[in-house]
Amino acid sequence: MQVPVNRFKRAILAGQHQLGLWVSLNSPYSAEVVAGSGFDWLVLDTEHAPGDVSSILGQLQAVAPYPVSSVVRPSWNEAVQQKRYLDIGAQTLLIPYVQNAEEAARAVAGMRYPPQGIRGAGGTMRASAFGRMGNYAHECQEELCLLVQIETQEGLDNLEEIASVEGVDGIFIGPADLSASLGHLGDMKHPDVQRTIEDAIKRVRACGKAPGILTFDETLAKRYIELGCLFTAVGMDLAILARETEKLAARFRA
Repeated sequence: MQVPVNRFKRAILAGQHQLGLWVSLNSPYSAEVVAGSGFDWLVLDTEHAPGDVSSILGQLQAVAPYPVSSVVRPSWNEAVQQKRYLDIGAQTLLIPYVQNAEEAARAVAGMRYPPQGIRGAGGTMRASAFGRMGNYAHECQEELCLLVQIETQEGLDNLEEIASVEGVDGIFIGPADLSASLGHLGDMKHPDVQRTIEDAIKRVRACGKAPGILTFDETLAKRYIELGCLFTAVGMDLAILARETEKLAARFRA
């Protein structure tokens, strides 16, 4: 058996835009529902959602039959979390709150086995098809993808240094925390925030790395893609469920 090809990694490294959806419901059933909707990638979130290793495992299994890539977001830049999500079969991780090159390098180390990194070695985990991929430890690195999240002024100040860390494949700009860091908590559309985001996208591309972002605003999403964003999430399952059910109820209450 061979290590599965990471379609998402291949696409962003080739400069092919990937359209994404945020998945926060932490249910394998709901993840399967959206897996066939036509997106290129799904973020299975555990930072701002109640997911854990067990729920993410179920979601990975539910999504696996569909032509969509899974990106898992741990709750923090921590090697133990990385190890556990990689072992259950995640191939792409989105690491939150990376502010400098040292923190980016720590995230890279968590993706790799010694001597290049500190990922704990195990032989019979799901990622290796329970030991059926005999050469998994030697071949997996080519198919693992690391995305780091810049969401503070410090991260912006160190963007080029973060992007230069070998092993970082993409940089995700976190608009909510970034707006707070810039003094505009809850106002992601503030002109200062938007200028900063647009500049960051251009800077990431200039570094030869793939920029990514999440926005529910279709106009902004199209603008970011025009600027060179290569992985753009344009919605969230939880938000779609909440807003659309509100609209349905309101139509009948009226």
